[in-house]
Amino acid sequence: MKQRIFMYLFIFSLLLILFQYVNAKHVFEDDIRTIEKSKAKVETLTDSIAVLQDKVFELSHFNIENNEDAITYFENDNLDVDALIPFIKDEIYSKNVKGGNPLIPYAANEGRAMLINSIKILNHKWIITDFSDGIFWGELLIKYEVINQNEVTFNVIDSLLYPLQ
Repeated sequence: MKQRIFMYLFIFSLLLILFQYVNAKHVFEDDIRTIEKSKAKVETLTDSIAVLQDKVFELSHFNIENNEDAITYFENDNLDVDALIPFIKDEIYSKNVKGGNPLIPYAANEGRAMLINSIKILNHKWIITDFSDGIFWGELLIKYEVINQNEVTFNVIDSLLYPLQ
């Protein structure tokens, strides 16, 4: 009887060990698959980050913050560039009044006003903006001159209004 109990215990232990081995093998294989998928995803995302960094670099080319010559131009006039750039943008936005922005040479739709929506300062002389009244929209190329830290003049070089589609 004692031998049978040991034999049953041995078989039960063998089955239990076999079950544990198969289960551990499946868990291990699942972990390897998960790691491989994660590595592939990381590689894809790393490539995407590199592409996006290239695009950011390309888009930041015409931007005053990355234009050392434009910054040096203002610094040579003893102007604080960090305060000047927001000041210039605020001056343009402050011209957005109920009747429209006087820099925009187009009339708005009935009951609407042509207002400047976004501004990009290209360098120490030029600004590009877009404007809209909710139906029509367009862009302006503006030449600006900083007289002192608190005074800026604007002159519209060119403008365009996109046709309705």
